[in-house]
Amino acid sequence: MSSSSLAETKQGQPDQYNGWLYKWTNYIKGYQKRWFVLQNGYLSYYRNQAEMSNACRGTINLANAFIHTQDSCSFVVSNSGTMTFHLKAQSEVERQRWVTALELAKSKAVTLIESDDDEDLIQPDKNELQNTLKTLSSKLDDLKTCNDLIVKHGAALQKSLIEVEIVENSTECVTKIKSVNERATVFRITTNAMLSACHEFLTLANAQGTRWQKLLQNEHEQRMYLEDMVEQLGKQHSNLEKQIRKQLNPAINNGTGQPLEGPGGDEDDDDDFYDAVEADDFKMNVMPSDGNGMQLCGAHLQENNYDSSDTDYEKPSKDAVPSQKKKKGKAHAAPNVSSSGAVPIEDTAALVPLSSGAGLRRRQAIPERPNYSINLWSFMKNCIGKELSKIPMPVNFSEPLSFLQRLTEDFEYSDCLDNAASHDDDAFLQMAYVAAFTVSSYANTTLRTGKPFNPLLGETYECDRRDDLGWRSFAEQVSHHPPMVAMYTEGNKNWRSWQEFTMSSKFRGKYLQIIPLGIAHLLFPKSGNHYTWRKVATTVHNIIVGRLWVDNHGDMDIINHNTNDRCHLKYMAYSYFSREAPHKVIGVITDSNGVAHYELSGTWDDKIFGAKILACEEQTKGKPEYKTDVPILLWQRRMRPPDLEKCYNFTRLAVQLNEMEEKVAPTDSRHRPDQRLMEEGKWDDANIVKVQLEEKQRASRKVRESLMEAAAERGEEYHGYEPKWFRQEQDPQTGNVIHAFTNEYWTCKEKQDWDRCPDIYL
Repeated sequence: MSSSSLAETKQGQPDQYNGWLYKWTNYIKGYQKRWFVLQNGYLSYYRNQAEMSNACRGTINLANAFIHTQDSCSFVVSNSGTMTFHLKAQSEVERQRWVTALELAKSKAVTLIESDDDEDLIQPDKNELQNTLKTLSSKLDDLKTCNDLIVKHGAALQKSLIEVEIVENSTECVTKIKSVNERATVFRITTNAMLSACHEFLTLANAQGTRWQKLLQNEHEQRMYLEDMVEQLGKQHSNLEKQIRKQLNPAINNGTGQPLEGPGGDEDDDDDFYDAVEADDFKMNVMPSDGNGMQLCGAHLQENNYDSSDTDYEKPSKDAVPSQKKKKGKAHAAPNVSSSGAVPIEDTAALVPLSSGAGLRRRQAIPERPNYSINLWSFMKNCIGKELSKIPMPVNFSEPLSFLQRLTEDFEYSDCLDNAASHDDDAFLQMAYVAAFTVSSYANTTLRTGKPFNPLLGETYECDRRDDLGWRSFAEQVSHHPPMVAMYTEGNKNWRSWQEFTMSSKFRGKYLQIIPLGIAHLLFPKSGNHYTWRKVATTVHNIIVGRLWVDNHGDMDIINHNTNDRCHLKYMAYSYFSREAPHKVIGVITDSNGVAHYELSGTWDDKIFGAKILACEEQTKGKPEYKTDVPILLWQRRMRPPDLEKCYNFTRLAVQLNEMEEKVAPTDSRHRPDQRLMEEGKWDDANIVKVQLEEKQRASRKVRESLMEAAAERGEEYHGYEPKWFRQEQDPQTGNVIHAFTNEYWTCKEKQDWDRCPDIYL
């Protein structure tokens, strides 16, 4: 293998690293020699150097990649599981050169992306534009002056040359030649001044032109998005007006025996229809609060004159998506509110840490969501088309939970896994319960449209519910670029689960789409059945106008790596014109030979049934029709208590996730100050603290980058940030590099040994 070399490049071009490496292809051919090129933050490979003129055979964007060394010569470059290069160098020195070059290229790529995002947010003011135009005008005047001088001195030089030609004696010739030399010198000086002025003008014009072109393109794209939104808004307004007219045309008794007269005849129209926005500034108003911004959900409902059934979050139906009419009803009474309206002490959200041990009494509510408004258009303008993780979201769009805690909610229906563990003797029925568990994780998304807090690098969360729910879990933010969460959960009934969650997301103005990329694992040690799956996409609709609603859609394949059985689930995307029930999920469980054994059906927001297949008949359209046994209920959703409707639509488990507990790690999400302030209703303070935390995290990243660059200059190896409770290793099932739990956290918790925890909070 020829050694890699750092290519000499022209000034202004990025460094390029290229050379031969051995790449793993398959079990038949093993490692094959390939030519790799590292340039502009991308790692690409070809069969040979001559093939570089054609398209490459594979590329990984290092800005979102993981670089992992395996042994003295081998290393892995993975892009969140979507593409992985298993590489081998000729020697350890060669491998280290590549790893160092890759780490530096990744750092530069991440910095470049962030600088581009920051530049997009900076809009030039009027004075800056005027100063730039004045500078360009001045440079243009210099060019005109130089041009006049060149014409003048050029004419003088030409005249002197003509005079030399007609000179007859030698004495006069010497004088004329001296004059020619002087005029040529002046002409050369003028020409150099012209070239210098041209260079200055070109440099300034290129610098400003590139920026203006970028700003113009950005403004054009935003205008197209906004025009599309306005068009959709007009259509919604027209449809709403038609519906109102249809309902008001017949004579409707208003309770006094008098018919309504036209759209303006009812004084309660504003109570019935509210989708039309009247203010010039589009603002988001949420729930009312008292003077302190602190209310306990489920208490004092009548004192605040708030209808608990009056929620802005409803699942779509065939009649309306979203519904155009408010539901009318009386407020739900809190189950533990006394006759005087006072709140019992045990139901308050006081931050008293829970002591360890069984039989804990956990809180039943949190403070209500306060009433804050935000200028929606001014915020959305700079967010359209960007990656969700790069948008500086205010807490107004969030819920007081970290994404680590939100991910923990997947185990709210862990009884499905307990049932699956009890059927080790029936692999297909166990697969059915596992499939029902994967569906149950979406049950609460119908009403939960708030964005969880993005975890800080090194942030952790533990949830020990062995005493009541039968499981405990631990999660850590193991990477910031790309954002990745590693999680490990173990149940009392002999099952273990772990997963890495990373995602690709885009905000498109009218909707927000989240595409999970990580893989989830589930193991039943008794039978050895090992299941893996990848989550489906989630889309939040009506971000700008209308009622927010969530849809989960796509295909999910659950694989039992022990038996090669498969379950294919299809989440039907919602369509107004579809005859299918909203949120429908269908699936079939097949063995390693493709023979179907179980049929699954239901909805992801209600229940899932499973039926054993007795016979299969092929239809004319190619779709099989199954004859099944009596279906059994695999999973059913537990509805949210009505007193938590104004508590961000949390379930009881979600309410308890952020409750203070003793002896948790200092990096635990419960200690995060901005999240705690938001839960307490102090949103303005939460936004200030959130910015401070992000600045601290950004400063820590810059320190790591400077250390890495210094180590590279010295030729030393720099490992960068490493997770504290997980380690990287190769997954034997998928072949990808994953973060495996070290099982050291619970031991350190018993000893209260938190020396390894980083200082991430204020």
